[in-house]
Amino acid sequence: MDKRTLGDGLEVSALGLGCMGISHALGPAADRADGIAVIRAAVEAGVTLFDTAEAYGPYVNEEVVGEALAPYRDQVVIATKFGFSFDERKQSGLDSRPEHIRQVADAQLRRLGVDTIDLLYQHRVDPDVPIEDVAGTVKELIAAGKVRHFGLSEAGVQTIRRAHAVQPVAALQSEYSLWWREPEAEILPVLEELGIGFVPFSPLGRGFLTGKIDASAAFGDDDIRSTLPRFSAENRRANQALVDLVGAVAARRGATPGQVALAWLLAQRPWIVPIPGTRNVGRLTENVGAARVELTAGDLADLDDAARRITIQGERYPEEMQRMINR
Repeated sequence: MDKRTLGDGLEVSALGLGCMGISHALGPAADRADGIAVIRAAVEAGVTLFDTAEAYGPYVNEEVVGEALAPYRDQVVIATKFGFSFDERKQSGLDSRPEHIRQVADAQLRRLGVDTIDLLYQHRVDPDVPIEDVAGTVKELIAAGKVRHFGLSEAGVQTIRRAHAVQPVAALQSEYSLWWREPEAEILPVLEELGIGFVPFSPLGRGFLTGKIDASAAFGDDDIRSTLPRFSAENRRANQALVDLVGAVAARRGATPGQVALAWLLAQRPWIVPIPGTRNVGRLTENVGAARVELTAGDLADLDDAARRITIQGERYPEEMQRMINR
């Protein structure tokens, strides 16, 4: 697979693997052996960027990722995240205090079974801790050899600038897809100006852009999509027009809708590295194939023009979660 560079020198595959769904938020956790098999299949397919977090599980996803990648440690980039507190393994709030960051990083090194975390993100901006203190703490961890690169997730433009002035930010991870284009207005120009890479999560709209989810789909209580306004049956029905558009382009390219959605993202900037997630080897193979889909200028224009005319229905998150982004 082609390589791309995040920040000032973190080279990764053009597509990464988001590992969250193996253990967290999308129904019951996958069998551990099956999760390891998917991660290792991704390595064999050329994927080198693997994304996890202490919050996924919590904790267990890092353990699965660490075990799966142990035989390939010198071939891959492992990204994880800090920034939450937990009470009896239940998320209980934000916590990016410097002492907490240090404790979490040490625990992550043990869970991942590594000497150095390749890319350490702040999972969500903590309004109670100056971002300069957060960036400075990660800078200390980098100097100590425990971390290689610093990242932010769902941060606003001023926070990005302030953090970058203390410790260069290699990557911002936020949602971005044909279904959610908000980063185009302010975020992408700032990332380009500062030389920061962009790692879109949910690049397939949490599965919606694959065309496999329609108004009749049902989500269990342990599936985060059951809580997202955009995934109400009414909104899924209204948003089907976007899926139909992607499907039409896919048909003329001999690709799947999911591949076209990923190829569209790859075409936006050379420093964008989407991280579609899956727990299925067949879907992994499909996603990796998106790196070989070449959309023409006409395809991109059709997708862009039509998508801009479609008003997506439903908020991205419930109100409480929405308040935690773009700080």
